[in-house]
Amino acid sequence: MNSSGSSPRSPGADTGASGRHCPRCWNPDFSVLLTGTDRLYQTTHHEFQVVECEHCGMMRLYPLPDQPRVFYPDRYWWAPDDSVTGRLERIYRTLVLRDHVRFVLSGREDGEPVLDVGCGGGSFLAALQERGLRVVGVDGSRAAAKLAWQSNGVPAVCCLLGGLPFLPRSFGIITLFHVLEHLSDPQACLENVHRLLTENGRLYVQVPNASSWQFLLLGERWSGLDLPRHLIQFRAEDLEDMLGQCGFRVLRLKHFSLRDNPAGLATSLFPGLDPMSRRVRGARESAPGRLLRNLLYFAMVTAALPFTALEAAVGAGSTILVEAAKK
Repeated sequence: MNSSGSSPRSPGADTGASGRHCPRCWNPDFSVLLTGTDRLYQTTHHEFQVVECEHCGMMRLYPLPDQPRVFYPDRYWWAPDDSVTGRLERIYRTLVLRDHVRFVLSGREDGEPVLDVGCGGGSFLAALQERGLRVVGVDGSRAAAKLAWQSNGVPAVCCLLGGLPFLPRSFGIITLFHVLEHLSDPQACLENVHRLLTENGRLYVQVPNASSWQFLLLGERWSGLDLPRHLIQFRAEDLEDMLGQCGFRVLRLKHFSLRDNPAGLATSLFPGLDPMSRRVRGARESAPGRLLRNLLYFAMVTAALPFTALEAAVGAGSTILVEAAKK
């Protein structure tokens, strides 16, 4: 819904297999911006095209994949292991997650439960749970929800993200970190989230920023595109407009994520070094070889910090994180 209580969706708009209509303004006219393939996980060599709406400028994948799940590897989330490098990765992720935790906790009210949509293995919720918050996670993967329960002690359920199985006004905080870009109809998810949020609750949404310096410089090599899994490429104005249509107003906007921005640039430049990609693809590595590659990747992430901090400082960081409330 928008401020007038109506949706911009035109009658008969195609929200199905092809995704012909823009998910923001529902205009069917577009131009092809670029083409690319799956650089990170190499699930396919097929070329996909990113198009730009000729009315509002929003970018998206077109046509939409017939079977998008085939492009998601079985372990499309971070899973810990007990090796030396695994323990080092766990320490690193715990440190960089603090950035997200601080942002969310600064806007919370005591006693309100938290729902993380697209929780993966549950590491973010585990960090909140350690601080005394009541938490629940949902994920489209049964294996991810199981991992959240077993490895992180986080209650989690598997369900479709467009039909969250909770009572209205159940949560004071709802988070969607890197979820909306995977959905062909993000408005349906946001409308559902609006229903689940308390009247004074807070919504936190993070997406890659298609107006970032990284995208402008790297084009189809930018890891934020993540073709073909990312169906929509958001700019700040796209996200704010869509939130407004779904009954939210933006309170804060942030362009830097310690967890995502430097690592995203390192992955764009050296996708073969990305630790999760190597693990998911089952790359054959000796223990010393794996440690060396991880150290090289960490060096690239560290080297990327100054550039990613600068682009974020001028509002062109590679991610957008917003805090929103109900209108």
